[in-house]
Amino acid sequence: MMSKPRACFLTAAGEEGILAAYDSASRSRLSSAFALDDPVYTGIEEIAGDDVTAIFSTWGMPAPDAVTIAHRLPRLGAVFYAAGSVQNFARPFLERGIRVYSAARANAVPVAEYTVAAILLSNKGFWQSARYNLAGRRQEAVRLSHAQPGNYAVRVGIIGAGAIGRLVIEKLTALDAELEIWVFDPFLPAAEAHRLGVRLVDDLPGLFASCQVISNHLANNAETRGMLNAACFERMSPTATFINTGRGAQVVEADLVAALRAEPGRFAILDVTWPEPSDPAGPLHELDNIILTPHIAGSQANEIWRMGALMTQAAENWLAGRPSPHEVSLEMLATMA
Repeated sequence: MMSKPRACFLTAAGEEGILAAYDSASRSRLSSAFALDDPVYTGIEEIAGDDVTAIFSTWGMPAPDAVTIAHRLPRLGAVFYAAGSVQNFARPFLERGIRVYSAARANAVPVAEYTVAAILLSNKGFWQSARYNLAGRRQEAVRLSHAQPGNYAVRVGIIGAGAIGRLVIEKLTALDAELEIWVFDPFLPAAEAHRLGVRLVDDLPGLFASCQVISNHLANNAETRGMLNAACFERMSPTATFINTGRGAQVVEADLVAALRAEPGRFAILDVTWPEPSDPAGPLHELDNIILTPHIAGSQANEIWRMGALMTQAAENWLAGRPSPHEVSLEMLATMA
């Protein structure tokens, strides 16, 4: 009987992090396929022996350099990451020919759900009217709600059509709402935009000027930092809403604040800020037309198990020589979040 390939769990979050990402069913499947080390390693320097072929991780994945990888893990064939972005650690592994798999598509599900919910509630004036109604100012609450168009024949702007942006588009187009969806994404082919049923635009400020709700899903890299600035926010209509579940660094905060102050009917829903958490004494906490949530759009609690299950399936495919839609390449790092 052939021996099982050796694998291990590795994350700075330790056993607690692994249990949060890989439920008992996933761990059982992995134990059937691999000779799985008992301890959960928090750093690769803890791994004894040089025969580890696969690593299973989640948030807290160490980021060793190529020399350390070659020395400590010479037989490593794949890294399975039950979380979202691999930007922090993937490149040295990929450059050594080690395959990297990410559960970003699974993490896209709750982010897309959060975003769609925020879009639909924004078009009903939920956020503004709820605040005024709670304060006993019902007439103003009704007025603010009626200033919004509702969820039929409304134009929605999506910035970035990666895994999350596309899922948002798919969920919105499935509604009986006749929404017109504009998309800004220089990497989205025109044919794919046509398949998705969206209007592809190359004028980002124009998208802000034309859409009732604008949602950011840009990839996080040097080119996108500060990309959402005064040129965009100043063009928002007096009742438009901006939603950010991407990265806070992509927004010039002072420009957004200035635009919200200039038109109190504008609104922003920010699940991410830069820095994070935001300064409690800063301007984001002074305005009535901002909602701040503490980076909750991504997977949490039971939702994280979806990512572990996805990486378990990817590992089984890898062992069997089957392709996986969750594999990451060096080329993909240039455009993915």
